[in-house]
Amino acid sequence: MIVHHITRSMRTTAFVICAALLACAPLAARAVTATPPQYIIHPNDQLNVQVFGDPTLSQQVTVLPSGDINYPLVGSIHVAGQTPAQASATVTKALKKYVRDPHVVVLVQAQGKADILVLGGVLHPGKVELTSSGTFTDAVAAAGGLTSGAQQYGDATVTNYAGQTQKISLEKIYTQGDLSDNVGVPDGSTIFIPAPALIDVEVSGAVDHPGEIELNQGDRLSMAIAKAGDSPATDGDLNNIRVSRVGPGGQPQSFSVDLYDELQQGNVSKDIVLQKGDVVYVPKSKHGLVSQNGSASSNPFYLLLIGARLLFPHI
Repeated sequence: MIVHHITRSMRTTAFVICAALLACAPLAARAVTATPPQYIIHPNDQLNVQVFGDPTLSQQVTVLPSGDINYPLVGSIHVAGQTPAQASATVTKALKKYVRDPHVVVLVQAQGKADILVLGGVLHPGKVELTSSGTFTDAVAAAGGLTSGAQQYGDATVTNYAGQTQKISLEKIYTQGDLSDNVGVPDGSTIFIPAPALIDVEVSGAVDHPGEIELNQGDRLSMAIAKAGDSPATDGDLNNIRVSRVGPGGQPQSFSVDLYDELQQGNVSKDIVLQKGDVVYVPKSKHGLVSQNGSASSNPFYLLLIGARLLFPHI
């Protein structure tokens, strides 16, 4: 009786376990067979079009920049933007006019390449190569990424091979993380990233790093001094900075700027905008201080302005 009782209990338990496994099997099967998103066909992709029962119609074709393929009997068929399954149905429908009950399968033999020209505010402007599914951010990354401050100068533009232009918000993508503007860039596209022009000026005298300084066009004198370095050890006299430049008529011009006094009074409009080729000279302070209150580099307003200029060069 005991053995019979245990055997019946074991049978019941086994039945319950089997039922549970059978119930879970469809869920497990669905999890295992879950497929990733279907590939979308792009220009320059290499396709293998197989027509079963008629090997003469089986072809390897290239998707043209227009998104079409040239196919026997039917001519041009547009397949770009479709999945391979959708392209199979498209080719099947086109062949039905000439072939009785065609059975077509389209396979992606090789993903195409796209040559993109990236210009403007990137570290390495020029031509980059992407896959046919490459996007705007892929092209920017391949060109070395955005230069400093490029996001502050408006929207980028993408112009395709047909001359159609689309604006891209750099702020949405790189500041807000919104990738809704991250469009695909087909072969032959040109991307332009707006950025300020660069100019070179010469800074000499009592600065940490005398020599040629690279500025953005529109940068002011204080930015040049900040980049050249104005530590207390230099003991520079910011009351008597000399700026020399060549005027519009080719005549040399020279003028003095009391940068410390102008910044101390908050009159930033007197902080002059430098031009390409300007020569800036910072003399040594005669008394070790540029004012009764200390050097310019110890002035809180001066430090605040220089910091703001470094963070926001367009001001």
